Amino acid sequence: MATQQPVLALDIGGTKLAVAMVSADGRTHGFLSEPTRKERGPEAVIEHLFDMGRRSIAAAGIGAPAAVGISCGGPLDAVRGVLTHPLHLPGWIDVPIVALTSEAFGVPAVLENDATAGALGEYRYGAAADADTALYLTLSTGVGGGAVIDGMLHRGAAGNGGEFGHLTVRPGGRLCACGRRGCLEAYASGTNIAVRANELLTSVNTPSSLRDLDTVRAEDVSRAAAAGDTVAAAVWDETTALLGQAVTDLVNLFEPHVVVLGGGVTRAGSLLLDPVRETVRATAMPPAAAAVEVCLAGLGDEVCVVGAGARALDLIRTTAPEPTSTPVTEDPTHV
Repeated sequence: MATQQPVLALDIGGTKLAVAMVSADGRTHGFLSEPTRKERGPEAVIEHLFDMGRRSIAAAGIGAPAAVGISCGGPLDAVRGVLTHPLHLPGWIDVPIVALTSEAFGVPAVLENDATAGALGEYRYGAAADADTALYLTLSTGVGGGAVIDGMLHRGAAGNGGEFGHLTVRPGGRLCACGRRGCLEAYASGTNIAVRANELLTSVNTPSSLRDLDTVRAEDVSRAAAAGDTVAAAVWDETTALLGQAVTDLVNLFEPHVVVLGGGVTRAGSLLLDPVRETVRATAMPPAAAAVEVCLAGLGDEVCVVGAGARALDLIRTTAPEPTSTPVTEDPTHV
């Protein structure tokens, strides 16, 4: 069997852009990550993204890509290849990203919801590689989710299935970017962890090391909480409690073998993972509570890039029309 050509993977995040060449074994080559600077608008950001792609191809030195996989947060239309109105990219309305990408690189392209791509990457190459049913949550600028159910990648009718970030964890609570109140994203995204910390700082007189910072980020909150800062701990404890509640609900619903947590917020490591695990073990319904593994992404910061690459690899394996739910067990690289 001939060696399969590599593909190019592009991940469009609200905070950063990430690109890499991805080979058939799931390895990345020429990985680049740079700020999105979304205030520039879609045209400038996409031009920057494509420039990064060209630089990645040159740096990887493994040949030209046979296809391009694109991951981005939704809402999007994966079938038409259009970013309809992604919540983390204000002003991006009906952007035909697949057509633009295919024209720029001269090869076929495919679009996938970023967290769905993350679920596929972890299932095929990462922490969920031995699980038939796996859930993936990304905690980053927003909160997204993806699922592999009985060996099938769940995408939904238009590619947005698995919006776990918009589970209601506090009815009538904080306003979410989606327009609803009390969504998990409104509490557990890196963006909203920082916002909540700033709000608490202005409402209490409690001493806090966060007051010494010009800009408070989620990683500052987790670091200060670990050091015993009471303001940071209040925000962090609420975050992990609500995340644990959401994961418990998902475990009860899907009864997965594994739940994988990824995204920038998970750099907090055990400070995030341990309380979420404890909540799931204590409150999920048996036997799922004892059977499920809750872990951090095995692919780290490259998870969505690898997932987008996996979708592009699938695209060039067959020219047959894709079903709504894409079988992922047919991949010859899956073990």
